[in-house]
Amino acid sequence: MLINILATATPAAAKPFDPMLLIMLLAFGFLIFTMFRGRKKAAKAQETLRSSLAVGTEVMTQFGLFGTVREIDTENNKVVLEVSPGNTVTVHSQAVAKVTVQEPSITAPDDVSSLTMDKASETRDLTAGETPEETLRRLDGDNGPKA
Repeated sequence: MLINILATATPAAAKPFDPMLLIMLLAFGFLIFTMFRGRKKAAKAQETLRSSLAVGTEVMTQFGLFGTVREIDTENNKVVLEVSPGNTVTVHSQAVAKVTVQEPSITAPDDVSSLTMDKASETRDLTAGETPEETLRRLDGDNGPKA
């Protein structure tokens, strides 16, 4: 019995290097690297947002409220937004998610024919004096020589 206890108490031969341990350490290092990198990108984006924030800028908050910046209080981290004419809301400056850019509105004509009038008038000028026989000859020439 004493021999069994001594046999289990003696250290075994040193195990060779385990490649699974290396894989686990590399995966752990990669996760830590991506975590710090993500935080750094988020901080940079927040700083860019704060630098572009000015009175009169259209913004959207993190909870989906759109408004125009009327006041910025950097000491208390507050921003006053005008959400509709005469209605203002005070929010924390970190609640501003992004600056919205108003795209210029594109006006389309109500009448579709106004889009094609230039081309239609050009074709009318070319074919105004043609007889039906001349039109047939012109169209046959467009299709190539007959075999």
